[in-house]
Amino acid sequence: MSVAPSLAGAAWLREGPAAEVLSLLDRDGEEARVVGGAVRNALMGLPVGEIDIATTALPETVMARGRAAGFKTVPTGIEHGTVTLVIDGQPVEVTTLRQDVETYGRKAKVAFGRDWAGDAARRDFTINALSVAPDGTVHDTVGGLADIAARRVRFIGDPATRLAEDYLRILRFFRIHAAFGAGDLDRPALLACIAAREGLAALSAERIRMEMLKLMVAPGAPDALVAMDDGGLLVRILGGVAYHGALAAMIEVERLLGLDPDPIRRLGALAVAVPEDARRLAQRLRLSNAEAKRLDAMGHRWWRLKDMDEATARRRLYRIGPECYHERLLLAWARAGRGADPGRWRDFVTLPQRWQAPEFPLKAADFIARGVAEGPDLGRVLALAEDAWLAADFPADPVAVATIADESLARLRRDAKSG
Repeated sequence: MSVAPSLAGAAWLREGPAAEVLSLLDRDGEEARVVGGAVRNALMGLPVGEIDIATTALPETVMARGRAAGFKTVPTGIEHGTVTLVIDGQPVEVTTLRQDVETYGRKAKVAFGRDWAGDAARRDFTINALSVAPDGTVHDTVGGLADIAARRVRFIGDPATRLAEDYLRILRFFRIHAAFGAGDLDRPALLACIAAREGLAALSAERIRMEMLKLMVAPGAPDALVAMDDGGLLVRILGGVAYHGALAAMIEVERLLGLDPDPIRRLGALAVAVPEDARRLAQRLRLSNAEAKRLDAMGHRWWRLKDMDEATARRRLYRIGPECYHERLLLAWARAGRGADPGRWRDFVTLPQRWQAPEFPLKAADFIARGVAEGPDLGRVLALAEDAWLAADFPADPVAVATIADESLARLRRDAKSG
């Protein structure tokens, strides 16, 4: 077993909820360590998010000690050894060391134990199987430290065996590499993922959605998605064409505008050319209603925003509203190609900050006063008048507005006679 430089200086080991749980469990004949992503991130100099703890203590012992310390205890997955302790409103997940006795795809029959190396060996990737003791000592039994140094994402043991345990690991491989890896994908892992691609059909849409949206915002997403496409994996998820150039352009647009990476925006660039694409993705990935609506709005006639002057842009902004205008415009920019003028597109993007659409000044009462009865004709003449008002560039002068009303009414009557 190799030992890494100490993480004793890490603040999250010395104080806070995780430190309290470690102090509670790492005594009286039991051990407790922080495991998984928190250790990986700390060693890579990345922010540490959720902190998971593993222990030799049985779940019943964890709960008893937690209650005695005054912590809220929740048996979130006690049949698999997982208990959540809530300290000062912050949950800390604690799992008893275990090994798989039998596996049934994602399901497994487990036995609790005290073997740290055995517990590490059942995890997915070497860089996720490190643990750190309360004194800061990092333990590595699977070669994870070398892989962290090389920024290499590698399965523990036989890749095909790891994938057969849970085919979601196909997506996790590409996502973890995109987030933490560098250079070429690990060859044995890549070939195993391609060979196991039929297993994607067994996964729920919700689980695929979770991994794909995380992948979309990872730093290495473009290269990982190309590799997935080359291996025949991406089409099984998207069900259609992937536009890798547009995704790369969208990422550059986000950078130019100082926008945070956005998974739905990037998904739109990658896979939405027409509204039908958005609807297909919403179904295949089981997107939320808000996500589906947003993707559909992006894909609806985005090409109309590619070639326009500012007057046209104002009309588009008035018609579809600032939020939809912004999303759709970014997609149009990403699909405009390498010849797109960033300055011109930036002007269009900032239009909602420079100009606020006025309210249409004509109401139903204005046409009722001109002799139009309530009913279909009233709706038609209002639509004609609004179109004319937009074409005239939003005039506010009462005389100009009255002229638009009179001319729209005259057109309605001409159309009625010719019809």
